[in-house]
Amino acid sequence: MALYEHIFLARQDVSPQQVEELVANMTEVLASGGGKITKNEYWGLKSLSYRIKKNRKAHYSLLNIDAPAPAVAEMERQMRINEDILRFMTVRVDVLEEGPSAMMQKRDRDDERGGDRPGGRGDRPGFDRGDRRPRRF
Repeated sequence: MALYEHIFLARQDVSPQQVEELVANMTEVLASGGGKITKNEYWGLKSLSYRIKKNRKAHYSLLNIDAPAPAVAEMERQMRINEDILRFMTVRVDVLEEGPSAMMQKRDRDDERGGDRPGGRGDRPGFDRGDRRPRRF
């Protein structure tokens, strides 16, 4: 069977639980065609670069798929019919990526930075500016 990476964007006004239901429906469609989903990542609600069908944000999800081509074609047909899905893209790959995707690795890296400000600058030397002279007026 062929290996695929599939990303889809769901409307901003659906809940994360409804996105999980969409993934479950697509899993059933693939299973009926003889395929399976090996990894499912929900990336969250993110801003779009431009509006798509009057939506400024979308729920992003990544699926790693091991399925024959007709099963993937049927899944894509179902996604075209569904009004909650704004966009999707399926790419055939030689090897599926193990572990978290690049989007999830970025989130983990941001959490490790620490600090009390975005960017983690709290531990930078000379940042407290406690050694300044008083201002003269």
